[in-house]
Amino acid sequence: MSAAADRRVARAVQRITSLALGPYQSAVVRIGFSATWLLFLLRELPNRHEMYGPSGPWSWDMARQLIAGNDAFSALMWSDSTFWFEVLYGVAVLSSALLMLGWRTRTMSVLFMVGVLSLQNRSVFMGDGGDNVIHLMAVYLVLTRCGQVWSLDARRAARAVPGQDRDRAGPALWVVLGFALVIATLLNHTGWFVLLLTWVIWVGLGLWWMAGRYAPYGEPRALMDVLANLAHNAALVVIMAEVCLIYATAGWYKIQGSRWQDGTALYYPLNLDYFTPWPALSELLASGGVMVMVLTYGTVIVQVAFPFTLFNRRVKNVLLAAMMLEHAAIAVLLGLPFFSLAMIAADAVFLPTVFLLWLGGRATRVRTRLFQRGEAVGPRQRSGSQDGSRALADEPH
Repeated sequence: MSAAADRRVARAVQRITSLALGPYQSAVVRIGFSATWLLFLLRELPNRHEMYGPSGPWSWDMARQLIAGNDAFSALMWSDSTFWFEVLYGVAVLSSALLMLGWRTRTMSVLFMVGVLSLQNRSVFMGDGGDNVIHLMAVYLVLTRCGQVWSLDARRAARAVPGQDRDRAGPALWVVLGFALVIATLLNHTGWFVLLLTWVIWVGLGLWWMAGRYAPYGEPRALMDVLANLAHNAALVVIMAEVCLIYATAGWYKIQGSRWQDGTALYYPLNLDYFTPWPALSELLASGGVMVMVLTYGTVIVQVAFPFTLFNRRVKNVLLAAMMLEHAAIAVLLGLPFFSLAMIAADAVFLPTVFLLWLGGRATRVRTRLFQRGEAVGPRQRSGSQDGSRALADEPH
C-alpha cells in the first residue's frame, strides 16, 4: 500500500472515531420516528385496550404462547393487569414526546425502544409496513448520538460551564432506571437481547458520567467518546443500508408482479373502499389510464434505482424528493398517514446537510419572529389592561 493510501486510511479512521457523523440527519430521524409513534399512540388512545390491551381479540395467553416460541421482547408479558398496561402505554407516550424534544436522548431512546417493542410484540397482527420500520429503527436509534443538534440536550450542553457539573436530573434518572432494570430482569422470561442491550447502555451511561465528572480531559473520557462515535456511525450506516434494502426488495418484488408489469397496479387500491378516504380524488386519478401507468412504472423505477444512485448526489437528491412526494401522496390518497410518515422519516437519513441547515435556519427565524411578536403584543395588552383598570377606577360606583 502506498503512502498516499495509508494517509487516506488514517484520515478515514480518524474521522469515524473522532466525529459522530450525520448529526442533522440523525436528529431528523429521531424527531421523525418519535413524532410518528407519538401521533399513532395518541390517535389510538380510545382504542388502546382493543389493539394492545386486555380487551383485544389477541388475548394475553395467546400472545404469551407466541412470544415463548419466537423469543420476542414485550414488557406487557410481565403482567396481564389493566393497570400495568396503562403504565406502559403512558411510558410509551411520554418517552416518545421527550425523545422528539431531545431530553436525555440516550435514556429516552431506550424507553422508546421498550415501548415500541412491548406494544408491537404484544399484538403482532395489528401492524403494517410502517410499524415494521419503526420496530427496526427503534433499536437502531439506541446506538446513535441523535441529540447532538436540535434537542434540549444540545441546548443544555451549550449552556454548561466546563468543569462545573450541576446536573442532578441525570444521576437521579440513572439510579431510578437502574432499580427498574433490576426488577425487569427478574420478571422477564424472553427477549434477553433487549435487556442485555439495556444493561450495556445503563453501565455505559454510568461510566460516561464518571469519566466526565472526574476525568473530563483524560483518556477515559476520550475512550468513551471514541466508542460512542463508532457505535453511532455504525448504526447510521445500518439505518442507511436498511432503507436501501427496503426499497430494493420492494422494487424487485414489484417487477415480478403481472399488474406492475402491465402498468395497472395502482388502479386497484384506488378502487378499494378501505384505501379511499377521498373517493372523488381517487376516482379522478384512477380514471386516467396514462397517469395510472406513469405512476405505476415510476414507482418501480424509483425504488429499484435509488440504491444505485447513492454515489451520484444530484440524482440521489432528485429520487429522494420523488420518494418523499410519493409517500405524501400515499398518505393522502390511500389513507396511510403513519406508514408514510415512517418512510419519510427513514428517507430523511439521506437528506443533504445543506438543505437541513437551511431548514433549521428557516425554523429558527420563524420561531424568533413569533417570540418577538408575542413580546411586542404583550406590553400593549398589559398597557391597555392597566389603562382600562385606571379608567374603571375613575368611574363612580
